[in-house]
Amino acid sequence: MTSILRPALLALLALLLSPPLHAGADGDTLSAIRERGVIRLGHRLSSVPFSYIGDQGEVVGYSHDLAMHVVAAIRARLQLPDLPVELVPITSGNRIRLTRKGEIDFECGSTTHNTTRAREVSFSTTIFIIGTRLLTRRDAGIAGFADLGGRRVVTTAGTTSERLLRQMKEEGQVDLTLITARDHGESFLTLEAGQADAFMLDDALLYGETAKSRQPEDWIVTGVPRSFEAYGCMMRKDDPAMKTLVDSTLTALMTSGEAERIYTRWFMQPIPPKGLNLNFPLSASMRALFKAPNDKPFQ
Repeated sequence: MTSILRPALLALLALLLSPPLHAGADGDTLSAIRERGVIRLGHRLSSVPFSYIGDQGEVVGYSHDLAMHVVAAIRARLQLPDLPVELVPITSGNRIRLTRKGEIDFECGSTTHNTTRAREVSFSTTIFIIGTRLLTRRDAGIAGFADLGGRRVVTTAGTTSERLLRQMKEEGQVDLTLITARDHGESFLTLEAGQADAFMLDDALLYGETAKSRQPEDWIVTGVPRSFEAYGCMMRKDDPAMKTLVDSTLTALMTSGEAERIYTRWFMQPIPPKGLNLNFPLSASMRALFKAPNDKPFQ
């Protein structure tokens, strides 16, 4: 057997011995990717530092780094090392719909895994644990949620924070004016322009908005967390092969220490666009997650 034929034969044998992918099966993302010839990865535009647009117009971030490890695993699983990636921009409002319709194969951004959403889509092993808090000017006189009476509060449409704020208002917990914006960047611009007094969102995202602001020292993240949430990568429901691949990839990153190195890069070192450091140390909850990965939501 010549050295030219041997690699080709080995590749053929590996393909024949690998578990079959049945094209056209409902929820069979891996077969769809093979047939299409491209991986469609959903990404956020302004979820700093998870998934956003960097200095050169490229997609960057903590979640995006994790997603690219999943991309590598898909290429290896399909034995297509040069399989291209189509980066599809998504928002809080359309991400679930695009996933359900198969217009994206998966997304890793800042999507909260909860039981309501899990009825429509599937979530991976948790990639981040956050608390919902407030971003406000240092001199605004707002130290927590009890200080929001008579205030204007902005959040991003389609987020857990929007649901929590509506619940607070409807239940009479606090008399606030709720403002919603299309994405996190627009929410912060509403706050920065003085059209809102506080911005409620996941604490890590609020630190990210502060880092890209014109005057980071003017802002403070404050308040006891209103809720704790688990972020996960999102994919189509009832697709065990895809979920197993994504989960095993993320678990290996976490238990090997690679996920913590990625975390340090995005939360403890200068990041684009302004080279500011979020100084957001790894929490006890995150350390526990990396030690024992799981896909359990908080709500």
